[in-house]
Amino acid sequence: MEHKYNDLIGEILERSGQKDNFDVKGKGKPLPKDYLQMDTFQHFQKIAKDAGYLPPWLKLQKEISRMVHACETAKEVKEINKKIKQHNKLCPLPLQKGLVSFENLEKAKEIW
Repeated sequence: MEHKYNDLIGEILERSGQKDNFDVKGKGKPLPKDYLQMDTFQHFQKIAKDAGYLPPWLKLQKEISRMVHACETAKEVKEINKKIKQHNKLCPLPLQKGLVSFENLEKAKEIW
């Protein structure tokens, strides 16, 4: 073996004859300064937010809110509670919410 280390990409480029055929000076855009100040997860969150991405539990939360404010029957309350259970399985623990009853519907409207 000629090399002291395993350079797979270098070997592929060498075989194709393009090992020293790269001119990258002045190519590409410079990274924004805030990119280097955030960790990978924070950077992902910023990109996702800018792209309009909402986590599934947040979409569900908005749907539950609409359902609670439009609720008029006990049957609708059962459907809302199914959605709340699903929401609580998906969302972070501190953001989980209690179930709704027809009697406490007005209080639920304030919470949701």
